[in-house]
Amino acid sequence: MKATFLFLTLLLSTLSIPPSPANAVMLMASTPSAIPNRAEDYNNLGTAKFQQGDTRGAIADYDRAITVNSQYAEAYGNRGVAKFSMGDKQGAIADYDRAIALCSKDVLVFYNRGVAKFDAGDNRGAISDFNRAIALNPQDAESYSNRGAVKLAMGDRSGAIADLNTGANLFRQQGEMVSYQKTLDLVRQASQKQGKR
Repeated sequence: MKATFLFLTLLLSTLSIPPSPANAVMLMASTPSAIPNRAEDYNNLGTAKFQQGDTRGAIADYDRAITVNSQYAEAYGNRGVAKFSMGDKQGAIADYDRAIALCSKDVLVFYNRGVAKFDAGDNRGAISDFNRAIALNPQDAESYSNRGAVKLAMGDRSGAIADLNTGANLFRQQGEMVSYQKTLDLVRQASQKQGKR
């Protein structure tokens, strides 16, 4: 899953999400023999609950997945998104730290930790995590845009404009026109502020 930041949407990182989250929850709740016993099952059930708005239930299922397999990086990352959505920034960062320790190549976890660090007031930490996400995936428009937004918040207008322009161009190339337009709006705001100096 991907945490939200500025105007960007929440995405899921799990690859084995049940086709219909509502049906998966109903089936597993109504069929005692279908009680999950694998970490992936609990993770998928947690994702289904999160999609339905049951964040506490999702966290409980991610906890179960981690109990079954304490090395399951994806469950830590997903639990981090759920915790962040409930306002538990430090809990989210701790889960992202654990996910990164287990799998240091997951762009989404670096991105999400960057969002959480920015929200917690750690601008330099956020920049560092967005740098790592971009190094892992140079086409990650969201990381460029959000790194630009953090730079703007830190007063680095020229760095912000450069990152925002890169993010906007990537969004356009990827056909994400709403995000493209919103990023261009941030570029205009940054440029106007720079012109007033």
